[in-house]
Amino acid sequence: MGLAQLNFDGKNKVEVAIMRLKEFEPPEGYYLAFSGGKDSVVIYDLAVKAGVKFDAHYSQGGIDPPELVRFIRRNYLNIVIDRPKMSIWNGIMAHGMPLRQFRWCCELIKEKSGSGRRVLTGIRWQESANRAKRPMFQFCSKNDKTKSFLSPIIDWTTNDVWEYIHENNLSYCSLYDEGFKRLGCVLCPMLTPKKTQIEIKRWPELAEAWRRTCYRYWEKQTEGVQRWDNPEAFWQWWLSRKGEPKVNDAQCIMFDN
Repeated sequence: MGLAQLNFDGKNKVEVAIMRLKEFEPPEGYYLAFSGGKDSVVIYDLAVKAGVKFDAHYSQGGIDPPELVRFIRRNYLNIVIDRPKMSIWNGIMAHGMPLRQFRWCCELIKEKSGSGRRVLTGIRWQESANRAKRPMFQFCSKNDKTKSFLSPIIDWTTNDVWEYIHENNLSYCSLYDEGFKRLGCVLCPMLTPKKTQIEIKRWPELAEAWRRTCYRYWEKQTEGVQRWDNPEAFWQWWLSRKGEPKVNDAQCIMFDN
């Protein structure tokens, strides 16, 4: 059925999303969290069609694909570009290489934005098991009680998103046409080893920046890296995405917080 699927009130998915946008609009307008990905492109267009007030923000952390950054700058001239107070590279020197279990980078780059506002997002249930638990409207986040979230397309499928993009002739980042399913930080620790290697080849300059910083962190010789004999071994372990090696309690590996 796709976007034409009707609910019990006889409204299709687009009409429902627009209704949600109007119903939850705050007096000061929404803080639209814009990533440049397909979902945020749809959210932006729906907000325009709904006639609600909003200001769109892109959190540029310095490790996004260059094609994505160019797409945003070329097509969304009114987007507010927010940069974190600390670069990802300085963050690594302070906290260590980000891990699946310790993704401090998300908070640094994205999660502190929109404080005190109603944040408009393109989160969808289909994306992951964790997101399948999210409500359409969330009063506050666990880290910031001052902001709330509205996800008006939370019940859309990926096919719904692409159907809307094509039906409305919306521009989107060219990386999707190269086979990339989701766009985000290059060498994100959540990637599989296979996808990590694909990104190393696709964006060698960013990969080299990651490697150099990993070497610098190893050279600090904090307690967390002393297990590896050299920085290359530490770098290869991080790329493997295998998690921390199994050691006994007396040798427990700790990363700086």
